[in-house]
Amino acid sequence: MILKIATWNINSVRLRIGLVERVLKELQPDVLCLQETKCPQGQFPSAPLNDLGYSHIAEFGQKGYHGVAIVSRLPFVKQFSRAFCGKEDCRHISVSLDAKKPVTIHNLYVPSGGDEPDPEINEKFAHKLQFIDELEQWFGEGSLADGHEGIVVGDLNIAPLEHDVWSHKDLLKVVSHTPVETAGLTRVMKAGNWQDMMRKHTPASEKLYTWWSYRAKDWALANRGRRLDHIWASPGLSPACTEVKILRDTRGWTQTSDHVPVMATFDLKI
Repeated sequence: MILKIATWNINSVRLRIGLVERVLKELQPDVLCLQETKCPQGQFPSAPLNDLGYSHIAEFGQKGYHGVAIVSRLPFVKQFSRAFCGKEDCRHISVSLDAKKPVTIHNLYVPSGGDEPDPEINEKFAHKLQFIDELEQWFGEGSLADGHEGIVVGDLNIAPLEHDVWSHKDLLKVVSHTPVETAGLTRVMKAGNWQDMMRKHTPASEKLYTWWSYRAKDWALANRGRRLDHIWASPGLSPACTEVKILRDTRGWTQTSDHVPVMATFDLKI
């Protein structure tokens, strides 16, 4: 069985539902995980997705901010959401699939952290660091049911490696690439024994981006990107990942997100 899972920070699903439809038609993923849906619970624009065969939808949303959702051609065996940092701010949703072997997918939207990388003066950055600490603890305690393989996707808002940003030196004091954040994300990965599927297929020595700022007049020419979006897999599932695609061209679409979709293909026969 071939399982294709995509992730995309859509930056308002109702505003960009047409682009979601386009990605589903062009990529044909089995599962698409969305972040920053900015859509109140129960108002997710499901009708056009149902028409495309994506009739299974798990959502956790609120008005105006944050929000996550998973749309799928495959039925869910189970779904749940987890709150972090004592906040019900819609940053996690999880589903389990019966895809030859049970597979649990965690879809995450980690806080961006604001502009100042100092938790003493920036509450948003303190929230981000607390979120990472709680995620590390949860993964370390076991976030998968016995017998399940797992996948973590989402906008984790951290570019952990030197070549995950356009300039390692220039961004060391910029939120998303500071040492305290990158070290934290590394701890999170180790706690859950997760493996980085994007870097499995693209060596760490090569530049790899999934986000380009709206502030750039010509994002493609400047190419000052960061790899903020991730796909991880459990050790038992990692060998089955045969391909990872980054849909860079979508960044040039009209009224698109500043993030681009990423899709991993798993051959569950491997």
